[in-house]
Amino acid sequence: MTENTIYMVVNAPKIHQRIIGQLMMRLGILYYLEKAIPFEPLPETMIDECQTSPTPDILLFDNENKLNRVIIEISGNTGARRDFEKIKNLMIDYNVAEGFVYNYDTKQWRKYLLDQGEDLLRPSFCEAIGYDLNALI
Repeated sequence: MTENTIYMVVNAPKIHQRIIGQLMMRLGILYYLEKAIPFEPLPETMIDECQTSPTPDILLFDNENKLNRVIIEISGNTGARRDFEKIKNLMIDYNVAEGFVYNYDTKQWRKYLLDQGEDLLRPSFCEAIGYDLNALI
């Protein structure tokens, strides 16, 4: 008798998922209930639906204009620097204006603006929606 076993490998620690959940819940309230932000928060959604493409932890999507506006990655110390380089490349490749990486080990944000580079002054403030993401976790 042959046993078919499927193994799923997911590298998503509880703290990683908890922060995504908090951000999704609060961004969802702002979008769906309060209508306070213009872009829909989507978890683990392909940037390019026409082909297999990267899936940031959270994507803020402009449904009216069919544009990706903000990408957010959640990471720990070991992946934060790599994830910051990843979001910069994704932003360039897919013309996304604003990107963030939150390091849950240091509780620090890094922000990249496509037209300006890294924003060291307000690293957790999302220009696209007018909210400080740090206040949402």
